[in-house]
Amino acid sequence: MDWVLLFTLAAVVFFNRYIFLEPAVPVRLPGIIRDALKYSAPCLLTAICGPIILLNNGELRELTTNPYLYGSLAGVLIALWVRHMIVSVLLCLSVFYLICWMI
Repeated sequence: MDWVLLFTLAAVVFFNRYIFLEPAVPVRLPGIIRDALKYSAPCLLTAICGPIILLNNGELRELTTNPYLYGSLAGVLIALWVRHMIVSVLLCLSVFYLICWMI
């Protein structure tokens, strides 16, 4: 069920972004709606990642020993600092696994 939901949400986001934001498609929306559609992917990722970071089997994770919380905070800081996608992903994964190993 999770994979079906994930692929359905990915298809909806792709459809919205392609149809309404692709310059070659003759559909034109007002500027405020185009700007709102630019936030669909971050909103979807937040909705997916939030429960993974904060919950474990339906219960709230302990914040002091939560490697997902520390890894996500480190990931945000690294992404803001590095500004290069591949390098920041590799650094974020390295930091996350280091935190998991230490905790």
